[in-house]
Amino acid sequence: MSTEPAGAAVSDELTHRVLPYDGVDEYLGGAVPFLRDGVAAGDRVLAVCGTAREMLLRDALGDAAGAVRFTAAADWYAHPSRTLADCLGDAAESARQGRRLRLLGEPAWATRPPLEVVEWERAEALVNIALRGTGASVLCPYAASLPAAVVAAGRKTHPETVRGTSARPNPGFVDPWTFCARCDADPLPPPPPEADALPLDDHPDLYWLRAWVTDCARQTPLPEEGVQRLLVAATEVVTNALRHGAPPVVLRMWADAPGGEASLVCEVADAGRWPPGTGYGLLPPRPEGTPAGGRFGLWAVRLLCSTVQIRTGEEGTTVRLRLALPRAGGSG
Repeated sequence: MSTEPAGAAVSDELTHRVLPYDGVDEYLGGAVPFLRDGVAAGDRVLAVCGTAREMLLRDALGDAAGAVRFTAAADWYAHPSRTLADCLGDAAESARQGRRLRLLGEPAWATRPPLEVVEWERAEALVNIALRGTGASVLCPYAASLPAAVVAAGRKTHPETVRGTSARPNPGFVDPWTFCARCDADPLPPPPPEADALPLDDHPDLYWLRAWVTDCARQTPLPEEGVQRLLVAATEVVTNALRHGAPPVVLRMWADAPGGEASLVCEVADAGRWPPGTGYGLLPPRPEGTPAGGRFGLWAVRLLCSTVQIRTGEEGTTVRLRLALPRAGGSG
C-alpha cells in the first residue's frame, strides 16, 4: 500500500480525503499540515469550522493563518445541494486563476435530523464527481465521537484516509453512484390517509394546480417565501411527470415530522420509470457550459426544497419534495 504526503498537491486531479480523529492532537496533526502546505503552495485555502476549532487552528498555524479564509460551519453547511454548488464554484474559479482550492470542512453531523444526514452523506459522495478535474483538494475531519453510521459512511465516500501526515487509499470507498443508489434503497413510507390528493390529467390547468398547492401550503406555517419556492418546484416536477412519466399522475400534500423535524410534503407520483443515467438532478451544472450529467430542472428543484426524495422502479416513480416548517416559537 502506497503512502504520500497528506498536504501535498500530488497532481492536478481532485483529492478528497477523510481525517478520522480522536482528540485535538489527531485533528491538528492532519489539519495543520494540510492547511500549511496549501498556504505554501499559493492555494486558495478555506477552513470551514466552528469558533473553537478556528481558535485552535489559528494558534497552531501562526503567521500562516493570515492566508487562510475561515468560514463558519453553520453558514457553509446550510444546504447540501447549495453547498455542493458553492464548492464547485470556488474550485472552478480557483482553477481559472491557476490555483487549487484547498478546503478543510467538517459538517455538524450530530445536530441534523436523519433525512438531512443522508443528504449530507450523499453530498460527500458526489464531491468525487462534481469536483472532478478541478484540481481541488478537500479534507474532511470525522470525530470518533460521531455516530458509528456517520463514520462508516465517511469511509465509503472518501477515496483516501489521512493518518497524521500521510494519506492511504481507502479500501472501503464505494463508487459515488452506487452509494447514492444505496441512499435510496429503502422504500418511502406511504402517504398518510389524510393526505390531500389531486389526480392530474394530460393537460392540467396550471392556474388551478398552483391554487390547490397554495391552498394546501397555507394551511401550514410555511412562510410565504417557502410557498413560492414550493410552487416553482411542484410545477417543474409535475411537468416532468406529464412529459416523461406515465399516467396516472397524482399530486399529494401533507405535513409530517420524521425524526421530529416538521415538514410540508408535496409528492408527485406516476406510473413511469426513469431510465438509467438520468442523474436525478444530483449534480450542479458545471461552469462554462460543461454538461451537468443530470436534469437541470430537477437540480433547481433540489435547491428550492429542504430535501428531495426520489424512488423509481417497476411500480412507478415518486418524487417527494420536503420543505422544513418553522419550529414552534422560532423561525425554523
